[in-house]
Amino acid sequence: MNIKAFEKKIYLSSPTMHGDEAKYMMEAYETNWMSTVGKNINEIESRIAELFGMKYAVALSCGTAALHLATKLAGEKLYGKPKPGRGTLYGHKVFATDMTFDASVNPVAYEDGEAIFIDTEYDTWNLDPEAFRRAVEMYPDVHILVIVHLYGTPGKVAEIKKICDEHQILIIEDAAESFGSKYLLDGQWRETGSLGDYNCISFNGNKIITGSSGGMFLSNSKEDAEKVRKWSTQSRENAPWYQHEELGYNYRMSNVIAGVVRGQLPYLNEHIAQKKAIYERYREGLKDLPVQMNPYDKDNSIPNFWLSCLIIDKDAMCRQVRDDYKAIYVPEHGKSCPTQILETLLAYNAEGRPIWKPMHAQPIYRNNAFITVNGNGRAQSNAYIDTGKITDVGMDIFHRGLCLPSDNKMTPDQQDRIIEIIKSCFI
Repeated sequence: MNIKAFEKKIYLSSPTMHGDEAKYMMEAYETNWMSTVGKNINEIESRIAELFGMKYAVALSCGTAALHLATKLAGEKLYGKPKPGRGTLYGHKVFATDMTFDASVNPVAYEDGEAIFIDTEYDTWNLDPEAFRRAVEMYPDVHILVIVHLYGTPGKVAEIKKICDEHQILIIEDAAESFGSKYLLDGQWRETGSLGDYNCISFNGNKIITGSSGGMFLSNSKEDAEKVRKWSTQSRENAPWYQHEELGYNYRMSNVIAGVVRGQLPYLNEHIAQKKAIYERYREGLKDLPVQMNPYDKDNSIPNFWLSCLIIDKDAMCRQVRDDYKAIYVPEHGKSCPTQILETLLAYNAEGRPIWKPMHAQPIYRNNAFITVNGNGRAQSNAYIDTGKITDVGMDIFHRGLCLPSDNKMTPDQQDRIIEIIKSCFI
């Protein structure tokens, strides 16, 4: 194949700077507001609250911090203040999206809770409402759910919220990957990050809007916003000295980081348009291969197309085996697998990534419950009883799927070369 390796690495998704970011960072420097207060923080809290149609936004050090405090809030609302040394979820379980980055669900463990993982569906690669309903039947005493919009694609929010409303379940929404995505709920287009009881976004370095780090908690509750603001600044009480009556955290965003976010915000729609163009170019360029792009609901959602992904048809998969740390495959004519494609891309200096490995398959969470549309997803095989088709959608997508280079600075010519590299894997 006569394709040259890229001289400069093509990244999965790297920050795209425009110049305004440096201006606002220098403003923080020159005015000496370098800590966790200042104009940049005030500006982005105000602008993002308005963008999301929310009353309050609290800028934090990262998306994980936002998720942790959202989880802590939900636990305290349901179960009250915990005893010293215990989290708000001590002795309680939480429903959680299975196929996601572990930052979505680790806060459950931070607060001494236990996550129950809900399987994925093929239509959007997000939490399956049918499996969720089975989980609610099996665990009627659980009243918190963590949802995610994978790779910027909104899940089946209306169906999920209906179940939550029926069973008084609070929703923690992780919109870290879906900043700028929209969902049609009750006839109104809503931003992801405004659909839950507690809402979180991220400005990590590879996100569609970045601060290099940072995150935000969004709410319509003044009490919740003030509680998060207090907890994130070490729970300092209103006293002339440092006094603390409850556990706090150093989770507030720096005014310098907020300057980067402030400079990025005007370019949100531009970034989304660039990401969508990349998705559409892949879909057109790969249409003759036995693969499908990551799907979305065109009628009820508008993704931000943060990452373009593909899944290989089952009958086009070559043999591939993965353990917890390594993967091997056997090349076959006309077939391929994620490992082969990722290794080939890397050989040409382009970065892809495996799909998120589901949480129920992670070593740290292998003792946690996992629920599919058929009920208990653990130990589904039986040597003595014909159990029918084993269901584990998340692991199937992980096995057959991968994330493609999706950097919005990638040129059409560079992407065309990547498409040709992928095609070569099926020869």
